[in-house]
Amino acid sequence: MNPEPRPQPDHQLVPADDEPEAHEDATPSLTSDSLLRGRKGVTISHNGFVYRLQATRQGKLILTK
Repeated sequence: MNPEPRPQPDHQLVPADDEPEAHEDATPSLTSDSLLRGRKGVTISHNGFVYRLQATRQGKLILTK
């Protein structure tokens, strides 16, 4: 039995309205490129806190509070 193929890294977020079989509980998928847009890091506000998402030279992501 083969596992389901993983999404390719170049996938972008697609609004659920454009997907006829999308379910409300489906988790949307974003690429790090769509969040970072060429920058090394971005800040994310969540529940009154500010987080920093950074890309490392090795291609990994770090999320810090």
